[in-house]
Amino acid sequence: MDKICCIGHITRDRIVTPRHEAYSAGGTAYYVAWALQALPRDVSFRLITSVSQELMPEVERLRQAGISVTAYESPENVFFENKYGENMDNRTQRVLAKSAPFTIDQLKDTEAEVFHLGTLLADDFAPEVVEYLATKGHVSIDVQGYLRRVASPSIPTEGASEGAVVSCEWADKMRLLKHTAILKVNEWECQTLTGLSVPYTAAEQIHDWGVREVIVTLGGGGSVIFADGRFYETPAFPPRQLVDATGCGDTYSAGYLYCRARGMDYAESGRFAAAMCTLKLEHTGPFAHSIDEVFRVAGSPLSSCV
Repeated sequence: MDKICCIGHITRDRIVTPRHEAYSAGGTAYYVAWALQALPRDVSFRLITSVSQELMPEVERLRQAGISVTAYESPENVFFENKYGENMDNRTQRVLAKSAPFTIDQLKDTEAEVFHLGTLLADDFAPEVVEYLATKGHVSIDVQGYLRRVASPSIPTEGASEGAVVSCEWADKMRLLKHTAILKVNEWECQTLTGLSVPYTAAEQIHDWGVREVIVTLGGGGSVIFADGRFYETPAFPPRQLVDATGCGDTYSAGYLYCRARGMDYAESGRFAAAMCTLKLEHTGPFAHSIDEVFRVAGSPLSSCV
């Protein structure tokens, strides 16, 4: 049985910032996998994805790096366009293609202690799939995908062009949160889920709905974790240069889950994850740093904990 299994689509990404434009693979599954690959291999990990033949070379790169990957064939890949302004917390997105959702049949033979769902769009995982995984292990969700859908002629959205990613309600929120052990949200997602503008109050509400560990990332304000009836605050470590925020939240999730799997407490796990985010912000592409570099950013007493 693996400690962590991440399930999600690998995407094609077009990343546009005020200073550069680049094309790369991406998606939660991609960024989580490469982040965990860079850390010591004492936490067993498996990736389950679905890609077309076009992205099979990315799957092979992951396998050659020592990552266990189960890849199902999809007619198309998710294709995201991410545009950033000077403030990297602000992003506009378009989706130019989509992949098929994951099914229970694809996941029935997978065993793991934690299933991290790399939701990119609201229909990636049917409610029945999440409920099924919760019978096999702890479910971890980055809520971003559940709060966005793609504008299309069949589902028009005022002011949004075809392919634009637009906000939506999480229709099955109350049904699925009671099966969710770990939930990561940013400040806007937190307010959207609860209607509460204060992140601390919103985190308590999400916890009351059944989530064991609620992580709220606050951009340049760091992050806060609510678990076991108390809050754990983590600062944001300033990057030496701010290049690209794509995959930053996924890098946080990878670092946090890695530390929790090793038995580290909430505060230590949040600090480690935040340090990984800082390093990720300094370049385009997935996290590619050593654990010693993470310790350099996070500082003591973390270095005595791993």
